[in-house]
Amino acid sequence: MAGRGSRLRPHSLTVPKPLIPVAGKPIVHRLVADIVRVLNEDIEEIAFILGDPAFFGDDVVKHLEQLASDLGAKASIYRQLDPKGTGHAIMCAEPSLSGPAVIAYADTLIKADFNLDKDADSVIWTKRVENPEAYGVVNLNEKEEITELVEKPTEFVSDQAVIGIYYFKDVGVLKKELQYVLDHNIINGGEYQINDGIKRMMADGKIFKTGTVDEWMDCGNKEVTIETNRRMLGFLAEANEPLISSSISNENSNIIEPCFIGEGVVLKNSQIGPFASIGDGTVIENSTVKNSIIQTNTLIKNATLDNAMIGNYATFDGNFTNISIGDYSSLK
Repeated sequence: MAGRGSRLRPHSLTVPKPLIPVAGKPIVHRLVADIVRVLNEDIEEIAFILGDPAFFGDDVVKHLEQLASDLGAKASIYRQLDPKGTGHAIMCAEPSLSGPAVIAYADTLIKADFNLDKDADSVIWTKRVENPEAYGVVNLNEKEEITELVEKPTEFVSDQAVIGIYYFKDVGVLKKELQYVLDHNIINGGEYQINDGIKRMMADGKIFKTGTVDEWMDCGNKEVTIETNRRMLGFLAEANEPLISSSISNENSNIIEPCFIGEGVVLKNSQIGPFASIGDGTVIENSTVKNSIIQTNTLIKNATLDNAMIGNYATFDGNFTNISIGDYSSLK
């Protein structure tokens, strides 16, 4: 999670993208919890690869340490100060690369319910897609083993796209191959890639299988993050998870579920939802808010918002609809 999340600006200017909430919970929280659920076993350690301490500072570290602690694990913090690719990022966590491990990119969310094949040397998590030519996909043999990774194939290879989550029975094997990649300066797209380590494992006869997820949701930019928020609220509502805090103040307002409404939210003469996420301490007056993400301690007045994303400690008073406003901004 070392990237700056430039496609999600202005929201990622002040908050690292993996900590931006979707359906009321930071992206990285949901991702880690869903991975733990699929693994269905105790987790000893969660290693986070962060970027520059000037952006990923002490408050971020404390947040991640608490996340690991809540899952009964210890947190290890590493830094990738120079963005040299996924393979290089993984090797920044070299002291933690031993034993069984999952590696995941912290900018997507999943919905998965499959049995992880822990007899395989590795499992690459995939999602069946309608347009495989737009993705990196896996090629399978008659035993349903992965024999090849193909980036944006011009001819049909398979419809299973690689989503950026990997299980390794012994991640030390990947570490050895990535070290070779670094030592021999094997670069693709100007960077050191995890795929080059994986291809070396395959060439050595290691067995790779697929674990296919039901849903794969992106949080790369404002539009897809709002869509992911919408889908996640739907999934949580189906699972009967409580989404509306009992501490809200509701004065002549209507809530159309599913919505997430955090603690201490004040609603006055407004209609909220469907598919709105409202962060703690936010006040909404004389407004309609649907299909939007409003973060914490923000004031919304006289607004009709749809497909909007507003940050923390912001003020919005106006009649715009489809907006994206970062933290501490004011439109009056």
